[in-house]
Amino acid sequence: MISLRRNLFLAGLLLSSAYVFSQDDAEPQDQPQQQSNIQQYTPSKLIGKGQIDLKWFNNLYTQTKSTFSEGVEPRETFFTSTLEAYTGVGENKRWNIGAILEFRSNVIADRKALDVFSFDGESGTARSGLTSIAPSIKFVPFASVSNFSIQSSFFIPLVDQETEDGIIDQATGQTTRRAVFLDQDGFIWQNRFFYDHTFSGGKWQLFTELNSEFSFGNGSVRDTNGNTVDGSFANNSLNLTPGIFLSYFPSSKFTILGLVQHSQRVDFGNNFAQDFTAAGGGMKYQLTDALNLELLYTNFVRGSNTGLGQTFNLGLRAIF
Repeated sequence: MISLRRNLFLAGLLLSSAYVFSQDDAEPQDQPQQQSNIQQYTPSKLIGKGQIDLKWFNNLYTQTKSTFSEGVEPRETFFTSTLEAYTGVGENKRWNIGAILEFRSNVIADRKALDVFSFDGESGTARSGLTSIAPSIKFVPFASVSNFSIQSSFFIPLVDQETEDGIIDQATGQTTRRAVFLDQDGFIWQNRFFYDHTFSGGKWQLFTELNSEFSFGNGSVRDTNGNTVDGSFANNSLNLTPGIFLSYFPSSKFTILGLVQHSQRVDFGNNFAQDFTAAGGGMKYQLTDALNLELLYTNFVRGSNTGLGQTFNLGLRAIF
C-alpha cells in the first residue's frame, strides 16, 4: 500500500512538472519590456483620448560675453518658465489640444544669476511677469507615420513694453543707459516639426526637431533713451531652429543625451538678422510611472547679433 501511494505521488509529481514545463514552452521566453514614458512619449508621440500631458520646463540663460563687444561684459541673466498642458481628443492618437503659459524674470547690471528668483523688480536692473499665452494643437499628419507630428501654437503677448529704462552705465567712460528686456511685444505663430527613430535593440534613439517662429506686429519704436516703446525687435522676421538629439538608454527609466541646435533669424524689414549655434547634453529619469525629470545644459558656441552664454534647464513632465 505504501509503495502504491508512493508511486501515485511520483506519477502526479511528474504530470504536474510536465504541465508546468509545457506551459513555459507555450509562452514566449523574451517578453518585450514595457516602455517607460521617456521611451514612449517623445515630443513626436501624442497621447490618447482622455489622457493629460503636463510639462513644466525652466530655462536659465546667463551670459558675460556677446558678439556685440569683446571681452567680459556685466552679467545678464534671463529665466523662462513654461507650463504646457494638453489632452488627447479622438480615438486614434492623432490630435491633442492645449495651451502654453510663459513666465519670465530677467536681471542685468552684473547681478548674480540666481537673482532672477528674487522677483524684486528692482528699478533699472530687473523685470518679471507673465509674458505670453498660447492656444496650441498637436497633430499627426500621416496616420502611417505616428512618430512624425506637428505642434502649432499662437503666442499672444501680455507685456506693455519690450524694454524699459535700465541703469546708467559709465564703465566705458561714456554715459549709456542699459535697457531691461522682458519679452517680445509681438504675436508669434510657432510651428514645431518633430520626428524620432528608435534603433534596433531599443538602447539608442534619435530625435529631430525643426522649430519655426514667425513674429509679426508693429516694428520697434524707440524713445530717446533707446527703450522700445512699441513693437518688437523681432517683428516681421522668421526664426528657424533645427535641432538633433541623440539618446542612450542604460535602462528603461534612465537616458543620457547629447544635442546640437542652430537658430537662424530671417529678417523681413526690421533690420535685425541673427543666428547662433548651441551644443550640450543632459539626462532624463522616470521618477514614477507618470512623472519624469529632465536636466539639460547647453553652451552657445558661436553666433552673430547674440549673446554667448550658457543655459541650465530643469523640466518635469507628467502623463496620466
